[in-house]
Formats: sequence, structure tokens, C-alpha cells
Amino acid sequence: MAVVALSPQARADAIDALADGRELDVLVVGGGVVGTGAALDAATRGLTTGLLEARDFASGTSSRSSKLIHGGLRYLEMLDFRLVHEALQERGLLLQRLAPHLVKPVPFLYPLQHRWWERFYAGAGVALYDGMAVSSGLGAGLPIHRHLTRRGAMRLVPSLRKSALVGALQYYDAQVDDARHTMELARTAASYGAFVANRVKVTGFLRQGERVTGVQAKDLESGHEFEVRAKQVVNATGVWTDDTQAMVGERGQYHVRASKGIHLVVPKDRIQSSTGMILRTEKSVLFIIPWGRHWLIGTTDTDWHLDKAHPAATSKDIEYLLDHVNAVLTTPLTREDVEGVYAGLRPLLAGESESTSKLSREHVVAHAAPGLVVVAGGKYTTYRVMAKDAIDAAADALDGRVPRSVTKNIPLVGADGYQALWNQRHLIAQRSGLHVARIEHLLNRYGALIHEVLDLVAEDPSLGEQLPGTQDYLKAEIVYGAKAEGARHLDDILARRTRISIEAWDRGVGAAEAAARLVAPILGWDEATIEREVSFYTRRVESERDSQDQPDDESADKVRLEAPDIVSPA
Repeated sequence: MAVVALSPQARADAIDALADGRELDVLVVGGGVVGTGAALDAATRGLTTGLLEARDFASGTSSRSSKLIHGGLRYLEMLDFRLVHEALQERGLLLQRLAPHLVKPVPFLYPLQHRWWERFYAGAGVALYDGMAVSSGLGAGLPIHRHLTRRGAMRLVPSLRKSALVGALQYYDAQVDDARHTMELARTAASYGAFVANRVKVTGFLRQGERVTGVQAKDLESGHEFEVRAKQVVNATGVWTDDTQAMVGERGQYHVRASKGIHLVVPKDRIQSSTGMILRTEKSVLFIIPWGRHWLIGTTDTDWHLDKAHPAATSKDIEYLLDHVNAVLTTPLTREDVEGVYAGLRPLLAGESESTSKLSREHVVAHAAPGLVVVAGGKYTTYRVMAKDAIDAAADALDGRVPRSVTKNIPLVGADGYQALWNQRHLIAQRSGLHVARIEHLLNRYGALIHEVLDLVAEDPSLGEQLPGTQDYLKAEIVYGAKAEGARHLDDILARRTRISIEAWDRGVGAAEAAARLVAPILGWDEATIEREVSFYTRRVESERDSQDQPDDESADKVRLEAPDIVSPA
């Protein structure tokens, strides 16, 4: 497989191919983790495949998760053993085979607050969790859990209040940069022949009688409208599932309910700990997750009925998380400690009967109409299974024998050779002239594709410099995001190809102009466009900050929507 760059020219070529009147086997609508996973599944079965995303890859839920790849320890308490076992299998695949450059082990400490019975109860659950991972054959590489005394736990987490625990358990899960992972799924699908295009909106469905035969689409960058014909269309639009189904006049026996979850980003030095933590709340659980120089703290779980594209965090949401974290910390966190805040929507299944309403974090696949497959629900970790099930359903309706899914054995771009390059990181640092810490950072973002980024630095040594206004990112990474990773706008670069928008104190405003000027030659921007991109990004940050001072969802949503989306002029 030759790795394909998601360049501006590749996008234009994909749109031309989709619009040329030839009928695809499968067209996937939605560029989140399930949609990109479905496109990869279809392409690697030998099906002619298209993928359309109205905004940017992962711009919805798939860039705003807790960034965990986990079995869902709390689902054991609900006795949902099948879901946990399935998720643990997928965790092992991602760690060992599919994306070892992006998915990394992370330890978690679970403080115990009751003597004897809680250690036995929670310990039995974590032992079962580890046992299920080992029995899947994919548990290698993660240490098993261990029991800790209060003193042992506080050695790992000096910031813990002594009164907050009587002992602890420590176990392992994994984490991922969700936006990068989703983008790499799209790029891997393109490398296997899928026609992939972001910023292309589906505006309607084509039908012959009852059968769906394709979609009407609009390139939001050029204004060009066209039709895409396909034998099977897969609706993988997450929280927008009901809206997409409404275009075709079919709804089915379930609908997707949006549940808002928010996360806070705080500097690493605000919590003295060598491990992540998981805390029980009155509603669910709360994670404190290591994230480079930062901690991610989340999440909340509240119904959301407002704008789906830009869910807003409120002052109440932020105070809720701070209150629960501060209950166990010796030095409380304040609003001034919060570097970044992001909000996302979980697509939860809500049925019209008792049986479907119980699905919740389960997923469902259905032929909503002849020629139209819908996949909805689920959780990030099990995206590959959801994608496989969706393409299985599409394959059943196609003429001829379609091969079975092979994505269990298809590494993402950058995965092959990653371990060898990691072992060579000191040599790579010497040859490139970059510090070994920079090389480690690049390897854990690009894997074996690190040489494509380093080639940019070799051609222009100034790209090996740090991007102004950031600590962790090189100028070359900004250029590469536009040149090879499908970024079309400044927001794509700062919010998803990098995580500057949540990791910098100023949410990336200080880096905006420098980043815009780096990508301008690649994306064909003139001076007016550069100014427009920076202005739109700055306004987005301002509206997000203002929304986070609002007391409730309605007022936060109103303030957030004062910043319009950026859409290039036709």
C-alpha cells in the first residue's frame, strides 16, 4: 500500500471522481471515527468506496471525547460483560497492531473510601477486567492491577488528601489523540482507494421508488453541487443521525439522543501525581487523565437539545468538575488553573420501546430503507466493530460475494515500523539535528511517517523551529497538516491536527497568524484570506470563553453561536 496524502489536489480529484456519474458500491456519509472506519472497512474488502464529511474529519464527537481507549470498567458493574469483552479486544488490537504510535497505556488509581468490603468488591471487578483482557489474547503489554495501601497510593499521588482514601487500586487502560486517529483512518481508507473529501455536505438523497441510490452533495469550499450514485449509502453521522434520516423520510424504531460531556485541561504541575485517577461520583465516574504537559479532567453527562455542531460548556459544568476533583486534592484547583475547556456530544440510543431504550452505549445497525444502512450509538473504543457491522449490512444487500472484514489486520498509516523507529529515536535525532524529545513527540503523532515531516525540515530548516505561541509543536507540523492531512482551515490545524486550541493558555490565539501564514501557500490563501481565517478563529475563541461564563445551556449556546462558522467563499 502506498500512503496517500490528503492534499488539496487529492481532495479535488476525489470530488471529481465522486461526481463523474459512476456508481460506487458504498458511499459513507459522516467523517467521524465510525464513518472513517466504515470507509476503511469497505475499501479493504475491494468495494469502490466514497466518504463525505460536511465539516472536518472528527470535528464533532470524535475530537471531543475523553481520549480513552478502554473496556469500560464501570460497565462490569452493570453486568454488561459482552460490551466490556468486545472493547477490551479492540483496546488490545489498537495497542499492539492497528495504531501503536497513537494508542498508549495509561495507569489509573482508584481511591478506596471504605475498608474491607470495597477492596474486595472493586478488586474483584478489576481482576475480572484484567482477566477478560488476557483471555481475549490481546492483553499483553499492559501490567495487571495491584492493591495499594493509603501510604503507597499517596506516594504515587502526593496531591491526594489523606482523608480521601483508606487505600487504592491501580490498573491500566489506554488513551489516544482521537482527532488524529480519526484523520488517519480517513487517510488509510484513501490509501486503499477510497474517495475521501471533507467540507462536502450532503444536502439530500437520490431515490428510485423506495430505494436510495445516492446523495446530492455540495462542496462548501467552491459552492459546486453534484450527485454521487451508490449501490449502498451508509449513514454514520453520530448525533446528526436523526437529521440525516429526516432527509430521506425514514426514522426507524430508535433515535439518537445527544448527551453533553465537558472536559477541563489544567497544567501538569497543578496536580502532583505519577498516575491518572478515576473517581466515583453520585452519577457516574470522573477521570483525571495524563495528557502530555497537562491533565484532562472529565466528564459530565447532561441532555443537550441545542446546536449540535458547537456544544457549549457552562460555568455550572466547570464548577461541577472542579468541585468533585477538589474533594480529593490537598490544593484545590480554581478557574484560573483551567487552560482549556472542550465540550462534546455522545450519541446515545433512545428507543421507542423498552428493549431499544436499554441499548444506551450499545450500537445498532439497520437497513432504514432499501439502499440505506444506518449505524448509530456505540463508544469510541468499539468503532471498528461498528464499522464492520455497518459494511456487513451493506454487503448483504450487494450483488455478488463480498469478502469478509479484514480491518482487524490492517494497521493505520504510520503504524508499520513504528516500534523499530522508536528504538532508533536517538539516531534519528542525531541525523535530523532535533532534540530526542522532539523526535519522540513526532513519533507518537506520525509514527513511521515521521520521515515525511523531517523531509520538510530538511528542505527548509526554519520549519524545525517551534511554532510561536506554543511549546510542543514545530512549524513543520503545521505545514504537514495542510499538505498531507486534509486540513482546509486554521481551525482544522489548531483544534484537530494539533491540540493547541485546548493546550495553550490563550487557546491558540497567539499562534494563529504564524500558523495561517505557514499554510497559506499550500491552500492558496491571499493576505485577505489570512486575515479572515485569523479573525474567525479569534472570534471562535472569544465566544467559547464567553459561553463558559454563562449559567445555563441556553445562554451558553446563544453566546457560542455569535461566532459564525468559517466557510470559504465560492
